[in-house]
Amino acid sequence: MSLALTVLGSPGHRRVTLFAAAAQAAGLPEPAVLPWLDVLRGRYELPPGTLLRIESPGEDAAVDELLRGPVLGAGYAPTRVEGGAAWYAGVTAALRALAARPGVRLLGDPAEIAVMFDKPRAHALLSAAGVPVPRALGGPPPRDWSQLRERLGAAGLRRVFVKPAHGSSASGVLAVEFGPLGRVQATTSVELGPDGLHNSLRVRRYRSEAEVAALVDRLAPDGLHVEQWVPKAGLSGRAADLRVVVVAGRATHAVVRTSSHPMTNLHLGGARGDLDLARAAAGPAWPALLETAERAAACFPHAPMVGVDVLPAAGWRRALVGEVNAFGDLLPNLTGLPGGPAAGLDTYGAQIAALLSDLLLLADPSRVTVPVPLPHHPEAAR
Repeated sequence: MSLALTVLGSPGHRRVTLFAAAAQAAGLPEPAVLPWLDVLRGRYELPPGTLLRIESPGEDAAVDELLRGPVLGAGYAPTRVEGGAAWYAGVTAALRALAARPGVRLLGDPAEIAVMFDKPRAHALLSAAGVPVPRALGGPPPRDWSQLRERLGAAGLRRVFVKPAHGSSASGVLAVEFGPLGRVQATTSVELGPDGLHNSLRVRRYRSEAEVAALVDRLAPDGLHVEQWVPKAGLSGRAADLRVVVVAGRATHAVVRTSSHPMTNLHLGGARGDLDLARAAAGPAWPALLETAERAAACFPHAPMVGVDVLPAAGWRRALVGEVNAFGDLLPNLTGLPGGPAAGLDTYGAQIAALLSDLLLLADPSRVTVPVPLPHHPEAAR
């Protein structure tokens, strides 16, 4: 099949090069690259008929400064946490403009991506669809620490995650807990500096309420999402969760992430756990954990891929969905679940295969052999 793909991304980034390698392995031409920087500046052309894959604008210093620099001013640095609202506004506006271009087909829906990058909206959508999620603090986003503390007390919540509404990769996330005599502490990778908040690769604890208040007060202007901190299942003596990639409606890849602290992100000291051990720990509940991810992804029917953070509760017998990720497929050297529709393929290869099947179906339904999907999971209904 002759198919010319273009990727909206950052030239040279692993996301772009890994997707290009998957396309070429499937016999397709190497995709062209449309730089995010050009799109944000409005300096680009797309010929009619362009099939455009949307990749993450993250990890590109020039893009980040263009989006967040104006609101941070002289205090801008790539490590700064603040400015998420400006980043979100710029990215979503650019995607809407692309969607309005005649003759351009986007592999991904800007409206769905906008929801996935808005934690309060995504949580509300999942909850309304019956997907299990942690309890959220109701009402409008708290405007500062004083209001947050008061509302947490009224709700009876003593352990919560405080998340920037539009953050990713645990940027700005605080795991807050109240102890005896009203003491409070926050676990986070955020470093509190004189010029603002900075991301760090070291997770630390702030045990002074004044410091916790300073963190929340600096984060609040960009919007906050607050939800109950639910204890995770354990694996080999460490807290564990799952990143499940759902392609074309089916869970195709899964990685176990383990950590000795609340954040399991691999760049913050988390480690890949043994998937076989996790499956054994879950036992007959394993298919239901995958189906939970599929149910979350089904809330975004136009997304070619959704990365779902599944939080198994203690005992591995049930799970909640922590977050959904529009670009949660960067899992190098991970092949598909054994027996699933993407066995032997990486996350990008699975998406290329799904895209080719979709295009063949549109061109000539009689030529397509529909892949056998993952089985439905009767355990989830019990």
